[in-house]
Formats: sequence, structure tokens, C-alpha cells
Amino acid sequence: MDIRISSSQYQYSSYTSNQEKPSTESSSSEKSSSSAQALISKLEATDTKVRAHEAAHIAAGGGVVSGGANFSYTKGPDGKMYATTGEVPIDTSEGKTPEETIQKARQIAAAAMAPSDPSPQDYRVAASAAVMEMRGHLEENKKIQETINGQKAYGSVALSETDPSSAEASS
Repeated sequence: MDIRISSSQYQYSSYTSNQEKPSTESSSSEKSSSSAQALISKLEATDTKVRAHEAAHIAAGGGVVSGGANFSYTKGPDGKMYATTGEVPIDTSEGKTPEETIQKARQIAAAAMAPSDPSPQDYRVAASAAVMEMRGHLEENKKIQETINGQKAYGSVALSETDPSSAEASS
């Protein structure tokens, strides 16, 4: 199963020329130009932050990352496309053994929490990984308990076959 860890959702509306109202005053066009430049600066900063966020997931994810980052873009007033959201697919299937499941869960949590600013989705993925790790520990403990119980059962059978006092007690 794949789930996606994603960056925080940054919402900027696409800027189009029909959003500007024509003005006869030069100060109004200067304000539009400065607001467009401010929006471009915000979009550039967001693009950088989103790309770094997703790169952190990929760098920490190792073998659990099941693909590259996918981005959603917003068109800026300059006509360029800026990444405003992103996600990285993570394989959350359990391992073949409890030990493998525990290791994989730890890797998933590390990938989810790798960015300096984890998103709510990142926290959800890390919490799911913690549950997955606990399931791995449960399975590991079940195996140990079954081994112990098997040894006790074998030991009591072996003891009853070799110990004459236990044979007399059972008859």
C-alpha cells in the first residue's frame, strides 16, 4: 500500500491579467506592480520551501520511497509556474518478518518527520508508522512466546518420559 506524505498546502490563487483593473493613475499601476512583485516573491519562497520539504522526505526515506516527488503548481503574474504543494509516495506495506516490519516502520517515520516543518499529513504518516512498529513488536513477542511455550511443552513431555517419579504421579 502506498500513502503520500505531503508538504503543507500553500494556497495562492493564480494571477491573471483580468484580475487587474485598468487605471489611469500611475500610482495605481505602481501599486499593482509592487503587489505583483510581492506575490512573485512569496511564490518563489514557497516553491523553494516545498521543494526542500519533499527532498527531505526522499533523502530520509531510503527504500520506503516508492517514487519521486509530485508537485502542484500555481502560475505567477510573471507567467512562471511555482510549486505550491508536493507529495512523495511512501510504501507502507508490512515487512516479511516482524523485524523487517519494525525496521520499515522506523524508516517511514524518519521519512515523514525529516522536513524541518512537518505538515499535518506528515504527522499522520509518522503516527501510522508508530502503530505499524507496535504491530511488529507484537508479532515478534508472539513468536517468542510460542517458542517458549513450545520449549515448555517439549520439556514437560521429555521430563515425564525420563523421570520415573512423574510417571508414578500420573498413574
